[in-house]
Amino acid sequence: MNYRPLGNSGVLVSVIGLGTNQFGGKVDQQGVNDIIDAALDMGVNFIDTADVYQKGRSEETLGVALKGRWQQVVLATKVFGKMGEGPNDRGASRYHIFNAVEDSLRRLQSDHIDLYQIHRWDAGTPIEETLRALDDLVRAGKVRYVGASGFAAWQLARANLLAEMRGWSPFVTIQPHYHMLERELEKEMIPYCNAYGVGILPYFPLAGGFLTGKYKRDEPAPAGSRGEGSAYVQGYMTDANYTAVEKLTAWAESRGRTMGALAHAWLLAQPQVSSVISGATKVSQIRQNAGAADWALTSAELEEVNAILG
Repeated sequence: MNYRPLGNSGVLVSVIGLGTNQFGGKVDQQGVNDIIDAALDMGVNFIDTADVYQKGRSEETLGVALKGRWQQVVLATKVFGKMGEGPNDRGASRYHIFNAVEDSLRRLQSDHIDLYQIHRWDAGTPIEETLRALDDLVRAGKVRYVGASGFAAWQLARANLLAEMRGWSPFVTIQPHYHMLERELEKEMIPYCNAYGVGILPYFPLAGGFLTGKYKRDEPAPAGSRGEGSAYVQGYMTDANYTAVEKLTAWAESRGRTMGALAHAWLLAQPQVSSVISGATKVSQIRQNAGAADWALTSAELEEVNAILG
């Protein structure tokens, strides 16, 4: 496994991270235990979750699986989503953040969170209030670093400028929707992150499975797969995307690699990517994902791949 700095912080994270949105749902406690054991064996030390994943069960199962092993991981979770029926049980207000962090710590059975991320921009809360609350958590030792998820480039820039002006903890990372077929953030977000050292943590690197190459043109999606009923995956099922994936699959296989490994390697070749968050519901998946960590595309190979993508 290879490691990179988490944004402009000093902590090192595995270039392949573990996404856990199915933990506590599709994946039961024993499955979580097995996946965590395999991840640690493969050198994966970056684990990402959120309080809303499976209504808190993802954090709870991680708390059980990681008990006594917190020094081996860098754990990231998120706050923003609806966690109750009250009017203040969601968002990025000081009120909700302070309540939510205590709930997450309890579920995780930990006394700290390594990376605490705002899951979405909260238009109903002044960003100054959010930043001050996060900084107070850092100073209290409950949170070590803070990050953002789903922000636009201007929102991240505004927040970090305010943090710098006020002497508050800045967002060291941004978690965006980014993969070979979803490259909008290359216009503004990547240039900003590259200029200011913010780490990028792409999620859905395989476009919900479309970039594995398992979905074939003019064939029904495999039974039980995301492509069978997910509008998200079906949105990628265009002639142009099928053609690109077919060519990229052949390109990867000519080098003894899989399409999935290429999707991860391509992201790791992009500026400011700290870790690629790859979800897993089986031990075999985390092993396969982690296996892509050692594939460093050359500049010539990257040009070839980008030419295929168009």
